[in-house]
Amino acid sequence: MKQVILGSGGSIGYLLAKELVRFKTDIRLVARNPKKVNDTDETMQADLLDPQKVMEAVEGCSVAYLTVGLEYKAAVWELQWPQIMTNTIEACKKHNCKLVFFDNVYMYDPEQIGLMTEDTPIAPQSVKGKVRAKIAQQLMDEVKAGNLQALIARAADFYGPGEINSILNETVLKNFAKGKKANWMGKVDVPHSFTYVPDAAKATAMLGNSKDAWGQVWHLPTAPDPLTGIEWMENIAAEIGTKCRYNVSGKGLIKILGWFIPILKEMPEMLYQYDRPYVFDSTKFERKFRFEPTPYVRGIRETVKALQ
Repeated sequence: MKQVILGSGGSIGYLLAKELVRFKTDIRLVARNPKKVNDTDETMQADLLDPQKVMEAVEGCSVAYLTVGLEYKAAVWELQWPQIMTNTIEACKKHNCKLVFFDNVYMYDPEQIGLMTEDTPIAPQSVKGKVRAKIAQQLMDEVKAGNLQALIARAADFYGPGEINSILNETVLKNFAKGKKANWMGKVDVPHSFTYVPDAAKATAMLGNSKDAWGQVWHLPTAPDPLTGIEWMENIAAEIGTKCRYNVSGKGLIKILGWFIPILKEMPEMLYQYDRPYVFDSTKFERKFRFEPTPYVRGIRETVKALQ
């Protein structure tokens, strides 16, 4: 049977499609404007807000990967995420299809993000975090009721080649590449984990094709011992071959920058992630799958190379 990627148009969906061919050549890519990644891919145009379209997209599939990326606005998330999750769950239940949900860490208690594991308490303070907590709980409630086989694959903030929705890429790498100052949010002297996108995609494909990963939350592989803000910028500047010049952005500056960098418009409520240690632990996945995450220095090198 096929495996289907719901929301294949983003960088995660693209890289996931490349990884899935290691397990299956029968892959369906679903998006508003889907494009083939592999020669053998089937494409299907669909709006995931349409329950009938989602039913059609999942039909005939054994595993569905929900990797859709919505516009980064709280109001959009509040309106659209519950509907998309409901549509996907109902389609997977009807067609006896397993579900892999690609998630983030916004639902975790801000006071506990200094060491995030799969058991970190859920206590979101942001609007976006509350939305993510709600849909994750909705999914796992179906699993606990025995209605669905599913798992949650969580990643920290992203970085990596071609990752257009990465704060690190947008505010540091691209600025340094243009000879400009970087803009770092929050404190520069606290560690901050970033998940390397190619690792996340590879691990998501592994989870979806594992026999005993279902019914659980998994942190996707992320290098340990994260760099501090200044270390991130120094390493990126050195790789690009420029001076490490930067501004530290508070709420006021971020609101101004949001006029020029859309992803920053809704960052004020998420600033807590940058004013304290943000450490993401993926030991569970690494031990289970004997996976070594890409070291930060190598990931930075590959990301910079992709910009040049």
